[in-house]
Amino acid sequence: MWEYTDKVKEHFLHPRNVGEVKDANGVGEVGSLACGDALKLTLKVDENEVITDAQFKTFGCASAIASSSALTEMVKGMKLVEAEKITNEDIAEFLGGLPKEKMHCSVMGREALEAAIADYRGVKLPMAEGEVVCECFGVTDLEVKRAIQESNLQTVEEITNFTKAGGGCGKCQDRLEEILHEVRQDQVQAAIPDRRPRRMTTIQKIKLIEEALEREIRPALRKDGGDIELIDVDGDTVIVSLRGSCASCMKSQTTLKEYVEKRLREQVLDTLTVEEGRA
Repeated sequence: MWEYTDKVKEHFLHPRNVGEVKDANGVGEVGSLACGDALKLTLKVDENEVITDAQFKTFGCASAIASSSALTEMVKGMKLVEAEKITNEDIAEFLGGLPKEKMHCSVMGREALEAAIADYRGVKLPMAEGEVVCECFGVTDLEVKRAIQESNLQTVEEITNFTKAGGGCGKCQDRLEEILHEVRQDQVQAAIPDRRPRRMTTIQKIKLIEEALEREIRPALRKDGGDIELIDVDGDTVIVSLRGSCASCMKSQTTLKEYVEKRLREQVLDTLTVEEGRA
């Protein structure tokens, strides 16, 4: 049984702003009855782009109703430029938190708000242009990537909690795993500063190579029982020794060229070549 905060219970039992705004000039509809959750958010925006009224109709669980109710309370009286900054985390925080399995309800609220603002502005949401990866709930790869990035999701289960993707037939589980890996890799690469000087002394080169080996390459090889040691650097030639399971692996040369050399070229110098030597 999920634990709900008093504020979630309050907004579920006594929801605010239920209905449709008369003469609304911003309408956002997300989800579907087939998905089990659907939300229609209607806004009235004045000439100064201030949201003067907001109402909702939703089909869903207690968290969906509470999230929708909270959202309307949050945006009334707010300028559009401020409303555009509201995240699903803001909605959940307003309610004192949501069970992790119900975070998708706050995401649905944020998406409905984005859709309503886009309708007011007469533009199309970029999320709609993505590839549908979860056919059960109509979730695109762009929606999944944004959820991973914004909420620092680490597992496919967390992706399902936030987007519902993967919560139906399960056929998209492998694709979700791929997207998660892609985003995580991009974040790792972005976090690594480009410290490569245009011209390096041998000492500078050795230092950067050792850092790259220790930070990424060695931990990856150790996962499969292998290891690697730096023996020497001669100009742009990096001489290493493979250890453990890597030393006797039939694909050791592939590991050297397709993984070790590629990573060192990306992180140190793009003219480096890697050769195997013996310590």
